[in-house]
Amino acid sequence: MRRTLTYYVRLTVLVSLLMHSLLQHAFAQASYVVTGRVLDSKSVPLPGASIKVNGTQQGAVADPNGNFRLELNAPVTLVISFTGMITKTVQVSSANTKVDVTLADGGKQLSDVVVVGYGTQRRSDVTGSVASVPKNRLSQLPVTNVLQALEGAVAGVNITTVSSIPGSQPAATVRGQNSITASNAPFVVVDGIPLSKTGGSLNDINPNDIASMEILKDASAAAVYGTNGANGVILITTKRGSIGKPVIRYNGYAGLENYAHVLQPRDPASFTQKYLDYLKQNNLPQQFTEPVYNNGERANYAAGRTVNWLDEISQQGVMQDHNLSVQGGSPDVKYFVSGDYLKQKGILQGYQYQRVSFRSNLDINVTDFLTVGASAFFTNNNYDGGRVNLLFATALSPYGNIYNADGTYAIYPQAPEQLYTNAFLGLTTDVVNRSVNAVGNGYADVKFDKLIKGLRYRLNVGYNYLPTRYNSYSGRLANSTIGSATATANETTGYTIDNLLYYVRDFNKHRIDFTGLYGAQRTRYFSQTSGATGFVNDALSYNNIGAGATQTAGSNSTRYALNYYMARAVYSYDQRYVATLTFRRDGSSVFGANTSKFGTFPSAALAWNISNENFIKSVKWINTLKLRGSYGKSGNEAIGVYGTITTDNSVRFPFNGVSLVGLQAGNLGNVNLQWETTKSGNIGIDFAVLNSRISGTLDFYHNITDGLLLRRVLPAVTGYANVLDNLGKTRNKGVELTVNTRNIQSKTFSWESNIVFAANKNKIVDLFGDGQNDVANNLFIGSPVGSIYDYRMTGVWQTGEDASRQDPSAKPGDLKFADTNGDGRITADDRVILGQTAPKWTGGISNTFRYQNLSLTVFIQTAQGMLRNNTDFNYADEAGRRNTPAEIGYWTPTNGSQEFQSLSYTNTRGYGYPRNASFTRLKDITLSYTVPQSMVNKLGISTLSIYASGRNLHTWTKWIGWDPQQTYYTRGVTSQANDQSAFAAGFNNNYPITRTVVLGLNISLK
Repeated sequence: MRRTLTYYVRLTVLVSLLMHSLLQHAFAQASYVVTGRVLDSKSVPLPGASIKVNGTQQGAVADPNGNFRLELNAPVTLVISFTGMITKTVQVSSANTKVDVTLADGGKQLSDVVVVGYGTQRRSDVTGSVASVPKNRLSQLPVTNVLQALEGAVAGVNITTVSSIPGSQPAATVRGQNSITASNAPFVVVDGIPLSKTGGSLNDINPNDIASMEILKDASAAAVYGTNGANGVILITTKRGSIGKPVIRYNGYAGLENYAHVLQPRDPASFTQKYLDYLKQNNLPQQFTEPVYNNGERANYAAGRTVNWLDEISQQGVMQDHNLSVQGGSPDVKYFVSGDYLKQKGILQGYQYQRVSFRSNLDINVTDFLTVGASAFFTNNNYDGGRVNLLFATALSPYGNIYNADGTYAIYPQAPEQLYTNAFLGLTTDVVNRSVNAVGNGYADVKFDKLIKGLRYRLNVGYNYLPTRYNSYSGRLANSTIGSATATANETTGYTIDNLLYYVRDFNKHRIDFTGLYGAQRTRYFSQTSGATGFVNDALSYNNIGAGATQTAGSNSTRYALNYYMARAVYSYDQRYVATLTFRRDGSSVFGANTSKFGTFPSAALAWNISNENFIKSVKWINTLKLRGSYGKSGNEAIGVYGTITTDNSVRFPFNGVSLVGLQAGNLGNVNLQWETTKSGNIGIDFAVLNSRISGTLDFYHNITDGLLLRRVLPAVTGYANVLDNLGKTRNKGVELTVNTRNIQSKTFSWESNIVFAANKNKIVDLFGDGQNDVANNLFIGSPVGSIYDYRMTGVWQTGEDASRQDPSAKPGDLKFADTNGDGRITADDRVILGQTAPKWTGGISNTFRYQNLSLTVFIQTAQGMLRNNTDFNYADEAGRRNTPAEIGYWTPTNGSQEFQSLSYTNTRGYGYPRNASFTRLKDITLSYTVPQSMVNKLGISTLSIYASGRNLHTWTKWIGWDPQQTYYTRGVTSQANDQSAFAAGFNNNYPITRTVVLGLNISLK
């Protein structure tokens, strides 16, 4: 009995111990949720604050209200940080699941990380001029191209929207125009792999996928890209995975597009009065009883039938975008997957753009020393469709006919007048215009800490495949009596391989940050085109080009190669003194056979973090003060593939009744051609004062670009008109200022401002080495690139004024010009430099107001000191036969206008009508509301916000026309290029600037 009792006692103890162990283990593994809020010292939420579990990769990011949520299974230490704030640690456990943290200002730490070329650096160690794009410009704005969001928002970066064609890309320059004939566009790099020179564009990058954007502006920052760095570099980092359970996000918006400004044609009454005044001023008889030009318009005039051509070609523009992403991962595997669909219907019939894109980013910690990752994105761009013609619509008579009796479009609405065809004829054409960009990137990152602490190797590999397709057919309905078809297929492939070696080590107060690079790029392009005319009917469109009577065909192929190596060393002492030395050497296949094909691009920079000095630390109102200086050299390839080689063009010619193929002089090569080289100096100051309530950056720069590629004119006896040579020199200097202020901060209300200002002075220093100007191309030594060289208009000759001495051929109503050289006559020698097409200074101010869960952002931009030729003022070539804008008046003896010429004036001097194109624009307004966390928790979601946003809402300007930035092409200016950006320069693709208003929704699921 005792033995049995003892057995049961032992068994009970054993079971109790086992149960205790199991329960202890179960409780240890039981999960619990920690929630909290991150605020600053003024109780203002800190959206985007980082919450990390110490010693792991697990963490979270604070939402727009500063709230965060973490699921844990053991007591841990949370490390909570925010840029510019002092990092704080908090102990949490199942007994402490509610955490509200207030972070103190840490402006003196300068510890945040900045993306630079081929890596990252502590902001305190950055010696070059690197601008970070405000993150609020990367979301909640209805843009198809991220450059549209940058317009006016970054000092020294000039974005110009010359057209709002759906899917078009704005032009961008950084710190002025360095080159005269070559591209001045910045070099674009996405996740370390170049996007520029691969056939792709920023249209291929979904703005929702972008985590950050940095712009390298001076030589210290951009010289690491060598021959591609002269015009600045845009670095884009896309979103990547994060530790934690999957987070599903939906971002979408839909809205309407309309004209930002309408340059209305004359109404019927004004149109007929202009016709009568035209006849009177030109002493011409009135042909018909009715005041119209053509016999075909008489019936419509008599019946009172009119047509508003601009209204007829217009439609309600619609824009929508839907983005779905999944982000998450474990400490060893992190992922980000995103899909996006964008559709834009333009305000002019036939104009549309659709984009479908997909992105996948994956990062895997294979071991404690090896990390590998892959990125892939696929974008399909669709610009299909025939289009109406805006220029014709604004020129046609309101008494013209849109349709024939059978319902088809009238070829000549003002028949028998054949000056203009119907603005709708483009809709009858078949057009397929598409491009695909498929890119795959991979990397392997190896740490050698066990061998040499701080040593790391990284291999980056990128491959791109970009096919494009352009097919078109114009038939009888489009005024092609025999039919015309073309089919073009282009294919661009390329790869990039970068071998990177990093060594970062701290030795007490010393820090060494070394980057070494050896890499190569290859690009191949192939194009083939077939075409035909003379089709029996239009039934098969471009689908059977072989059925055409006359056949054409062609193909083209190019290869491009670039090898490069680079070394960058950054030394920092006590986070006070920093020195950066960079050396890059590039070898490019595009340069001449007599050159080494290699160029060297060194740079050096120094920085002094004055605020870390003891004598400044006692000055409480100074939080950050840093002085930077840099000097270096970068390059611009400037010429296309095979531009240094002499080539001939094939030509067909008749001989004895037979068509033969011969050769004629094409391009005269220059085997000595080299890079355009830019030497750049920069002095900058970074500052933050009054508890970082006011912070910013001030930069002064001076760039000299020499070896400019210009075309030297050759004697006709050589058979060539000109040859490219390294001849010219330009100079750019300027100042850039960025100021961020926290004007009001309270528990429920805050007001923040961001102000940017940039002034640039551009000058041509030399052209052909002989001190002579190139008047024919408006290039003048001592004046800016893009100067306006013309007569200075002083008014209009009035009735009774004597013009016989100064301008003998002038009559009342003719333009009056200044005799600038004082010889008593108006001749070509009276032309002077009147101004420049680029702005002398630009600026922008953004104000963000937050009240509890409401946020309002208002952004205004300005560009001043611009002069542009206004083609809307000159219709002499139309001989009075067209409608004209109602805002463009004309002189009569009665009104005595001093601004507009008479209807009989002939512009024999080729005056360009330069006018002030300066403007100030209410660029965008965004109102958003974040639903309180208590409410969204009930809905089973993580965050929910809604917003309304508008772009190009109003423009203040003296410019008379569609828009001071818009490029408006005159009749006859055209281009045959099949431009995949959907903007082929020409009057058949004129398109106005648009105003967009959308409603959007952002949702995050738990």
